[in-house]
Amino acid sequence: MQPIRNIAIIAHVDHGKTTLVDKIIDQAKILDDRKERTDLLLDNNDLERERGITILSKNVSIQYKGTKINVIDTPGHADFGGEVERVLKMADGVLLLVDAFEGPMPQTRFVLGKALGLGLTPIVVVNKVDKENCTPDIVHEKVFDLMFALEATEEQLDFATVYGSAKNNWMSTDWRNQTDNIIPLLDAVLESIPATKYNEGTPQMQITSLDFSAFTGRIAIGRVFRGDLEVGKEYMLCKADGSTKKVRIKELHVFEGMGKVQVEKVPCGDICAITGLEGFEIGDTIADLENPEALPRTEIDQPTMSMLFTINNSPFFGKEGKFVTSRHIRDRLFKELEKNLALKVETTDSEDKFNVFGRGVLHLSVLIETMRREGYELQVGRPQVILKEIDGKKHEPMETLSIDVPEDMASRAINLVSLRKGDMLIMEPKGDLQHLEFSIPSRGLIGLRNRILTATAGTAIINHRFSEYGPYKGDFTEEVKGAIVSSAAGKATAYALNRLQDRGRFFIDINQEIYIGQVIGENSKSDEMAVNLIKGKQLTNMRKSGTDEAMKIAPKVDFSLEENMEYIKADEYLEVTPLSLRMRKIVFKA
Repeated sequence: MQPIRNIAIIAHVDHGKTTLVDKIIDQAKILDDRKERTDLLLDNNDLERERGITILSKNVSIQYKGTKINVIDTPGHADFGGEVERVLKMADGVLLLVDAFEGPMPQTRFVLGKALGLGLTPIVVVNKVDKENCTPDIVHEKVFDLMFALEATEEQLDFATVYGSAKNNWMSTDWRNQTDNIIPLLDAVLESIPATKYNEGTPQMQITSLDFSAFTGRIAIGRVFRGDLEVGKEYMLCKADGSTKKVRIKELHVFEGMGKVQVEKVPCGDICAITGLEGFEIGDTIADLENPEALPRTEIDQPTMSMLFTINNSPFFGKEGKFVTSRHIRDRLFKELEKNLALKVETTDSEDKFNVFGRGVLHLSVLIETMRREGYELQVGRPQVILKEIDGKKHEPMETLSIDVPEDMASRAINLVSLRKGDMLIMEPKGDLQHLEFSIPSRGLIGLRNRILTATAGTAIINHRFSEYGPYKGDFTEEVKGAIVSSAAGKATAYALNRLQDRGRFFIDINQEIYIGQVIGENSKSDEMAVNLIKGKQLTNMRKSGTDEAMKIAPKVDFSLEENMEYIKADEYLEVTPLSLRMRKIVFKA
């Protein structure tokens, strides 16, 4: 049997995981040279490419020195922790990728803790050593300290380290000696990461991820933990509630290069995809027909935030979307539950309202953005944190927030975080930046990123991760600006916008269609204001349309989906359609 190594690549967002996988694929000469090449091959979902983050874990496989290496690319963001925790169960070791300038970041700690807890062997890859002011040796020490703090075993602390630049396609055991390939990294994988052991006995495989094909339906992906799986044989599916169900495997595929290859039999230790199974869920075990034994299910961290999803009932309902009814939204949300383990959906007293629970604003916004691209129209409420009662006292989710900011701007960031009940944990220089770490309530993060970026002229680098549930910290005391709401429906005129410019900033353009109750701007003061933006100039023989001096209207404020979600207030909805994002009052009395 061919030796197999299963490795997962873990790292903080944007430290170069997917780029490194590209280079591993190139080194193994998997791709046809005659075909056009794109970067970030594994980020094949539009959202992943636009945001530059990995959302869904992927598998590729390469052959090196007679060994099959299965590489699993994982998300770095804690909001997609449900993905990370599942896929790590398929690996024997991890490549921990760390930026040579930034060092271990909050999300690095999150995924590394999960990997060490599963007893996986780490290899540290210090990436981007060609960056200015980088400190590879200090970063190496910091990784050691982090592993020690995460209670790594003696064997795990004796990790191999490789330095290099994935972007420039080189790796070396010494960062001062630049090579021209990444072979030292592949050699380290063969030397350090244990080969999969063949466990004798009845077959066992846990389903850790899902794929979908329009031709064959749902596909179960997982690692064979014991015995062999064979096509055409009958097995028992062990479900979450303890029940079992007889299933037959129609087709078996193993990963080869960027794709899959059909096989008749998969041995213990390899990762495979199975078609033909009905009614399975992530975490289920495929076991022996005669005496089925289920593998322990993965514990997924619980959601910390909830949002109300409801149908779009604004005056512009149904103009831009294909799927607009409550049945459409309900079916889509329950379909998402099949593969998105960290998500929960609850029905409410009303047929058209659903409470959706997720790991954070990013986790929920990716779901909303995916739905609007698929043609759905819906409305969502303001994100709410989930409070818990512990020992009779109210507790709320707390996050560790890290901010890297130029030294002269640090005081502005500290001031904004302290207004949101944030406590400073660390303040230290990092190159020409100041590195700040805080413990802050999750609700304090809602809308905070925008404020910090505005206060620091866009120079702050902000990251956060969930840490624990802590005692409730009380209400915030910051001043909130009021909304400017439209009191008339129609097209906004330049004349009306120009006249009201000194009242605040606007979220709409000239000639944009608006409706009554739509939030069209932010008041400079804290009270709300209803305005008529449809009003045109009264024209007479004496006052012609063209005689006024040219109007200078400030450009509108453009919010992204996440910024909109964080900006809306408790009495507002965000209307999401395939083409537009609009804020509106739930109840508006002009």
